This record gives sequence, C-alpha cells and structure tokens, in this order.
Amino acid sequence: MPDSRPRPPEDHAADAANGQSSALTLRGARLTDGRIVDVRLGNGRIEAVGTAGSLVAPGTRIDLRGHLLLPAPAEPHAHSDTALTADGAGPGLPGPASQRPEDVQRRATEAALLQVGHGATALRSHVRIGDVQGLAALEAVLQARRSLRGLADLTPVAVPRLLTGVAGADGLAMLRDAVKMGAGAVGGCPDLDPDPTGYAEAVLEIAAEHGCPVDLHTDGDDPARLARFAAMAGGLRQGVAIGPLAGLSLLGGAAAGRAADQLAASGVTVICLPQGGCCGAERRGTAPVRLLRAAGVRVAAGSGALRDLANPVGRGDPLEAAFLLASQNGLRAEQAYEAVSAEARLAMGLPEVRIEAGFPAELLAVRGEQLTGVLSLAYSRIVVHRGRVVARTSAVREYCDSDTDGGQGLPRQGRPETGVGGGP
Repeated sequence: MPDSRPRPPEDHAADAANGQSSALTLRGARLTDGRIVDVRLGNGRIEAVGTAGSLVAPGTRIDLRGHLLLPAPAEPHAHSDTALTADGAGPGLPGPASQRPEDVQRRATEAALLQVGHGATALRSHVRIGDVQGLAALEAVLQARRSLRGLADLTPVAVPRLLTGVAGADGLAMLRDAVKMGAGAVGGCPDLDPDPTGYAEAVLEIAAEHGCPVDLHTDGDDPARLARFAAMAGGLRQGVAIGPLAGLSLLGGAAAGRAADQLAASGVTVICLPQGGCCGAERRGTAPVRLLRAAGVRVAAGSGALRDLANPVGRGDPLEAAFLLASQNGLRAEQAYEAVSAEARLAMGLPEVRIEAGFPAELLAVRGEQLTGVLSLAYSRIVVHRGRVVARTSAVREYCDSDTDGGQGLPRQGRPETGVGGGP
C-alpha cells in the first residue's frame, strides 16, 4: 500500500450509539460560482449551505479557505484486476505479476486507494472472467470492494472473452454466475469475438434477464456494427454505456456524424478515455467528444489503465482526464469536469450530487480559486465520501533562497492571506 493511504474507516454507528456527533462542517470553501460558503454534512448528506461563518454546529470543522469545493468525481472505467502490473513481479524479480487471488486483491485495493486519493469516491471496474482464471479475479475484486467499505464504492463489471459459438458456451454460463456472485454490470469486448454482433446481443440479453447495466468496450471504427448495437441497445431499460470509441475519430465526417446521431437516439452513454486506451488492440486517442456532444450523446470520461501493460504510466486521475478534455478536445473547463463527475455518476447509475442541502455528501476540495486553475495544477486535495474525509493530499512547493531576500525562509506554494502580489 502507498504510504499516503487514507486511514481505515471509523465506526460512525458506534459513535452515534455513544451519543457522539458525526457532523462535519466545511468552512470558508469557494464554489464555482464565486460564493464563499460553509457546508454542514451529516448522515452522509449535505444538511445545509450558508454564507461563510453562518453555520455553527457541533462536530468536526475543517477550514477550506483557499480551496474550491466540487462534487466528487467518479471513475466509470477502471481495470482493477490488471492495475499496477506493468512492472511485473517487482524490482529485481523476473517474470509477470502474480495472479494469485490474494495478490490481485491487494493490487486492486491499492489501485482503488490511489484513485480515491485523486478524488473518485465511486469506481466501476472491468474485470476479466473465463480462461484459466475463471472467476478468481472477480472474487478478488469483490474482496477488495469489501475492504474498501467506507472509503469508496467499487462496482465490478464482468468481462468475458468469448460469448458466441461452441467456445462461447462456457463464457455465457460464467457471465451469469458472475452476476450472481455480485458483479454490478456486464460487459466485454465484442471486437475480440468472431461474431461481434452476437456477442453484444448475448450481453444485452443477460443484462435484461438480471436487470443490470451494460458497459462494453469497442474501438468504434465500424459504423455498421455501431448502428446495429445502437438499435439493439435502444430497447433496454437498464443503463447502457459503450467506449472508448477512439476509432470513431478516424471515420469520415459524414459517417461519424451518422453514428453519433444513432447513438444519441438509442440513449447510450459514451465513456471516452482521454488518458489512453486500456487494451493493446485499441487505438490511442480519444473519441470525437465534441461531435458526440453536438449530436446529443451523453459523454463521460474514465481513466482506463492504471500502470498496467496497456498504459504503464496510467495515473487513474479523473482531473487529468478533465484536463485533457479541456486542453486537447476543446471543451470548456466546466464541461470537462462534468464529464468526470455528473456525467460519470449518471453513467454509473449513481444519484446526482450538487452542493445544496439534501444531496449526497460526495465532495472534492482542491486548492485553487477557479476551475481552470484547479484543472491546471490540482495538487492539494481533500476527499469526502458519505459525509466524512477519507483522503487528503497536501503539496508544498518550495524555492531556493534568492540573492536579495536576506536569507529569509523559503516562500511556499499558495497565496498568502495578506500582503502584496504573491501568486501561487
């Protein structure tokens, strides 16, 4: 585990039984509309929002002056079972990373904690099933989910390799077993099956049987296949997501536009991966986000691979995904952050979060004054899940003494409370 991992969750039920308050007040936070507010949290929800200094309540108080308070991001596309495997067995140890269930569980937990530290309080993870591993990786990720209780919500997506023909019979049975075990969604990569359309049909059928969401991988470079998928998905009441669709960017303007219109009509959510693909066969790049949004497609953004062979330097940071959407895909900062927060939560079937009374207390405070600055330099972060702080990251930048400061102490990152000038 990283040295900066959050503390284990406290037993708030025991606190309540002992008459202790679990209320938390966030003081002096800046909102994206410029207001400086106090926010009182209790019982996992936002109880009140008032002008700075107006909320007096028992319980813990945290000073958030100098921080921008945001709805927490969510991670709609992680890969817990392969995370942190890029370096193999480790320094000085030859061979690939261990696939023993206890090692998969340890890496999955560590990867989730890294993403919680970035701000994601809910994660959806695609987990491979079948082949020689069977359901072992899924069971390991389910164990990781249990160990993360109180720190983050982790939902596994069962991902079989084959679902059609004679070879796919075992995959179909295993996918049904995976749902019974606790997989919260079904998915997979139709592009790797000999019959991609049949694969998608099988996934949609099992989702309809069990009433669970669908989340499929596809490169999206075949407009006819996309059209068939959109037509099939349109009748499914459960949430349907597809991504990363990087290949859609390579189609001609007219073909890509027709595909975008068909996806919009079906109600499918596209989950793009601005930080890179998560499968060796996928193209690098990002789906045509502006084209999809203009057609009315809901677009969320995920992180994809986190330091596995597909992306050995993957960060799993939703704010980096938002940064890339703004810097390389032309979205406004507000739109880019919505892709990793509001749109991601909607794609995952989670309740909406606003910084208003009555909404879930899933929050991220980042040092900064405006969203553009936060996406540029998102160093110090405080993460709130179910009404309590579950992770903190504090960064201090120091500079060497100048020749003219008379040997005074090093200036530190952050704007001073008083004084002239002094940018961050």
